[in-house]
Amino acid sequence: MTDGPTAGLRLTIQSPFSAVKKESTQLLEQWLLQNRKAEDRKSRGGGDFGEVDLPAASADDARSLLDGMPPRKKRKGASPVCATDRIGTLPDNMLHHLLSFLPAQAAVRTCVLARRWRDLWRSATGLRIVGLDDDNDEKPVQAQDLHKSVDYLLVLRERTDLDTVEIRFDTFLEEDIPYVNLWVRSAVMCKVQVLTLHVCGDIQYLCLDDMRLVSRHLRTLDLQGVALQMTFLDFARCPALEDLKMVNCLINANKISSRSLKHLSITDCRSDLDCPIHVSTPGLVSLELDAFDGSTPFLENMALLETAFVYIGKDCHDVCLNYESGVFCGANDTTCKNCVPISDDCNSDCVLLDGISTAKHLKLISAIGKFIFSRDLKHCPAFSKLKTLLLNEYWCEAPDLHPLSCILKNSPVLEKLTLELFPKV
Repeated sequence: MTDGPTAGLRLTIQSPFSAVKKESTQLLEQWLLQNRKAEDRKSRGGGDFGEVDLPAASADDARSLLDGMPPRKKRKGASPVCATDRIGTLPDNMLHHLLSFLPAQAAVRTCVLARRWRDLWRSATGLRIVGLDDDNDEKPVQAQDLHKSVDYLLVLRERTDLDTVEIRFDTFLEEDIPYVNLWVRSAVMCKVQVLTLHVCGDIQYLCLDDMRLVSRHLRTLDLQGVALQMTFLDFARCPALEDLKMVNCLINANKISSRSLKHLSITDCRSDLDCPIHVSTPGLVSLELDAFDGSTPFLENMALLETAFVYIGKDCHDVCLNYESGVFCGANDTTCKNCVPISDDCNSDCVLLDGISTAKHLKLISAIGKFIFSRDLKHCPAFSKLKTLLLNEYWCEAPDLHPLSCILKNSPVLEKLTLELFPKV
């Protein structure tokens, strides 16, 4: 017999049945003895056969007898019916992990399933502060509706570490902001590794406290619909952080800095600052900068970068002053002050291309009339590792196809070039 969970399960079933079988045998022997006595009395003319006094049995005896009886043999072809609680036989650590996939309210509800489940939710390895799945999908989830349940949960749960915390709602009020910040701080205090905060449906940004995150355990940070201030994006005290994703966020910080970060994604974000945000992530492996609203972020050197996707959209504030009817400043000397480098120092003037010049795979797309790529090409860096390159029609608009020819001239090992001249509608 193996030492696995199946062997333990067989032992648990066999042991109580043996005791019940012995008890039922004793009851049967007592009944037979009294039955023989009744037949003797009947032969002597006393009493009826049916009036036999069985030994008294309590309800607990009957219940234990029925519980220990083996199931009846099923006819061939009948589907087997098993009443075994297979999930309940799993070890606690696996159940804690399974509960982490449920909304927090649903995880707490499991306490009524059985005595063993009473406190399992308190040590779940994940916490999902979201609307219940059985709610009306069309009804937006309000942060205010989550207050009471989440506050009780944070007080009553065990002080165990959390692998994941997901906070997701659609709308909030001004008085909800301190609660959400408290939930975030509580997650960090519980050594969370993957933290997700999504404000999905509101037109305003939820302001996170302007405080540095301090965690030796945080590996992934996923933010949506929040406002980030000066010090929040300084991750010097998060040495394990590798993945940062920001969608539809207001970034009013001068710098995004992390020496450990490997994957950075900034999508549909904006900045109200007059100066560009500096991105200092020397260990970055992949970058996605998609449709930034404001001054284009300044990318510092990323020596380990392998893949990058950059899309300069229509909301970019870096516009050629001479742009008219699809014609913008090119390689000639009649460029506007925005398109011309401020000095001859290419390191200080390359906003994007110098930072991503070590990548092996690039996708560079820009709306017509944006000057960032055009200005960077004045001092075009060498793309010594570039293998695949995707460009759009922006690179073919200038006189003599200067942007396209310039980047190709500086890509000595390029193997594949893709031109998207007809944008998808």
